[in-house]
Amino acid sequence: MRLLIALLTLVSLSLATTLPARAETAADWMLVSAQGEEVRLSEEVQQQPVVLFFWATWCPYCKALMPHLQSIRLEYGHDVEILAVNFRENKDPVAFIRDAGYDFTVLPNGDDVAALYEIYGTPGIIIVDSKQQIRFDLRDVVNQKPPTSAKTTGHKAMAAYRAPFWAAEIRRALDTVLGSYAVRGQCLHTQEIPED
Repeated sequence: MRLLIALLTLVSLSLATTLPARAETAADWMLVSAQGEEVRLSEEVQQQPVVLFFWATWCPYCKALMPHLQSIRLEYGHDVEILAVNFRENKDPVAFIRDAGYDFTVLPNGDDVAALYEIYGTPGIIIVDSKQQIRFDLRDVVNQKPPTSAKTTGHKAMAAYRAPFWAAEIRRALDTVLGSYAVRGQCLHTQEIPED
């Protein structure tokens, strides 16, 4: 009996760490992109999972995470949409993204949308699925620290240290979400296998 209780405890702990902590519907909104196009969340999620990236040009954590998001963009292609929701900004976010060579959809006036999701700090990442459910929220993992033997001090060093870990968590969540799209026959992320 003790073995069964221990096994059930381990299984429940395992599920608690792999299931999303948040199971809530993402509020719908509309913003105008840097290209002047209307972007509505409820329409975007019908085509592919959406990564909402809340950021600002002055944020060292955002800058450290951006190359990883670009890598995700290249790896997943059109199976994933990355919407860069800029807020708390005093510079030109469109020029920043252009000069850095990223190809995210930039939404430059995102303060109201950030407030809608109660995101007050940067970076923020939320992944929304086809049912408009929040399937990942960076706030659920932001304080988890990957193992390291190195001492990291200062925001820039901490950002460089944490960004790869966050990116791995984002990829893991996207793979799970993309599985639900594949079941519906909409899309499926596949990696090309090199020929011998």
